[in-house]
Amino acid sequence: MTTSELDVATLNALSPGRFPGLIGFEVTEVERGLVRARLEVHEHLLAPNGYLHAAVVIGLVDTACGYGCRTCLPEDAKGFTTIELKTNFLSTLTAGVVACEAKLIHGGRTTQVWDARATNAATDATVALFRCTQLVLR
Repeated sequence: MTTSELDVATLNALSPGRFPGLIGFEVTEVERGLVRARLEVHEHLLAPNGYLHAAVVIGLVDTACGYGCRTCLPEDAKGFTTIELKTNFLSTLTAGVVACEAKLIHGGRTTQVWDARATNAATDATVALFRCTQLVLR
């Protein structure tokens, strides 16, 4: 991704018609090594128990980290793929907005490690902590 492609509109254009678009993923801020994003909680994103489905939270944080990874790929890279992820869930919600901040922790030649924190946008309560490792493809 070139420096001119490092913007909110370019990243948001990736989502429609794909999984991020289905869950309502939206990038709100981007810079090299940092992505902030959000999604509105709707009834169709809830689990049968009435709380936000864990997979939706993982979709939010994993997508934020993946979009961030795109902005930090080495010039000779063809792409990336996730090789590991871990999530700790600390709270949940039934309505409102889930926000996310994803940060590059390690930007190596063959791997990137990203951390993300999902929060209840209204209270800043942590919903989940997330870490993933991306393999840079050549």
